[in-house]
Amino acid sequence: MYFTYYLYKFPACLARAIQTRQGCEMTGAANEEMFACDWSMPPQDSPLAPALSRLSAEALSSSHFGGALYSNFLAQGLSHFFPAARLEADGRRGLARADLQCDCKAARIKRDQVLLDWLGQGYALRRARRPFTESERRLIHAIGRVLTARYQALFNPGIAAENFHLFHGLPEDRYVSAFLDPAPYENLETLAGQQDRVADAIEVLRSSALTTHENRRVSTGALLLGRRSPTLHPANDGLRYSSALTSIRSFPRLCDGIHTVALVNAKGRWIDIVGLEEWPGSAGKGSLPLPSPSAYRAHCRATLGNDNLCLTLTPNGEIKAFAGGVQVFSFLNGCWRLTDFEWKYRRWAEAVGNADLAKLVLQVALDLADSRRGGLFAILDDAASAGRLVSPADLLVHEEREAPEVQGADSKRSLYYLLDGKRTANLSPAVLRPLAAIDGGVVFDREGRLLAFGAILRHNENEAASGRATQGGGRTVAASAASHYGSALKISEDGVISFFEKGNWVWDV
Repeated sequence: MYFTYYLYKFPACLARAIQTRQGCEMTGAANEEMFACDWSMPPQDSPLAPALSRLSAEALSSSHFGGALYSNFLAQGLSHFFPAARLEADGRRGLARADLQCDCKAARIKRDQVLLDWLGQGYALRRARRPFTESERRLIHAIGRVLTARYQALFNPGIAAENFHLFHGLPEDRYVSAFLDPAPYENLETLAGQQDRVADAIEVLRSSALTTHENRRVSTGALLLGRRSPTLHPANDGLRYSSALTSIRSFPRLCDGIHTVALVNAKGRWIDIVGLEEWPGSAGKGSLPLPSPSAYRAHCRATLGNDNLCLTLTPNGEIKAFAGGVQVFSFLNGCWRLTDFEWKYRRWAEAVGNADLAKLVLQVALDLADSRRGGLFAILDDAASAGRLVSPADLLVHEEREAPEVQGADSKRSLYYLLDGKRTANLSPAVLRPLAAIDGGVVFDREGRLLAFGAILRHNENEAASGRATQGGGRTVAASAASHYGSALKISEDGVISFFEKGNWVWDV
């Protein structure tokens, strides 16, 4: 553990120390093959390759220790973002090359795996039950880029001296940065000249998350103008947007991250404070492609139709990253999550079979998660199955329902007439949100008719026997049971939304 820390902090010194092990002998050919696994930049036919710094095969063969250590970093990076995936050698042999090369490509025949080629050895990252999406493959390549840059700098003291910042901060933050803005990692020799603005902004948000202001959590944020945007300069060139700003006592007051953010130019300089709702760039081009939390629609619009990036620290201590008009990453419960929201929303909409209903329910679920309120939605394939899932007394329409004068004014059933007959067309998110916050579940059929709210969902042991349900609480068990009759969406009070279908967990976001 301590050695890993020093490896990150003192790359040049370790490079010289490792290079003195030229005469060391490694025993066990199988172990050498297992651990000599290192990333590199894209292959020679890539337009980025000619400008890259490379290691000779002789230098590489004398650094099995570094290879073993960085293979461990790779495994840790992949497991951080893909905990259900498995990395293993698949027996393929790549072409022998004299320089450090690695390729990462998606298997077109078997979409449940991503093939990795490094140092002449083939590997496969496999995951059961669902394929890797384009965004996930892009993230895998971003992890490779960062580890390549660190590995090459480690064994080249000249490059390490110019790119010491590569070893600052958490590696997961760098992976997110390379995904959102790959420009700093395209050319290792000029990496020092390409400011890693995303990593700097994440460090600002991390430092702010550890502080309070007037006994309240600090929230803040930054809008990073795209690298193709005109480079704007303040009168004195501006301060670098980095963690050093958090030492300024008034810094937390300037930007709340929700209504106001710091405007950062292509050189990483803080040039202005803008209100997102009024900022001209927040007008966007067209409507938002996907649902988003209501409080962060302006953040999505500021990144729509351009290469701007927006990062914000919420009052709940969550870090959100927006690009392309959608939320791309979130740092929640000590872990970075790739939202991959485009695929997840499409999967949810296909299961529901009603685009308007799918959008309405997911929009309310996002708002509940953002406000840290729990909830549960069930979309039934057949409205007739509602009697098996919901108690007759909880159904809005039921032949044996008591008359209003018998129910009593203090009965929830006395209010049913207000919602009887409500459909997606006449049910707005503002009305559905408080209904979903009531203890119990909200039940629709696929036609968009509201069947019940605040309902206790019934289940038997067979319906709630899935592996995910046995590990969760009462709301998870109820969601798993309800999904046997259709699709279910569970919102946890820790901000995670889970989708269940046919008794199985499908995704979290």
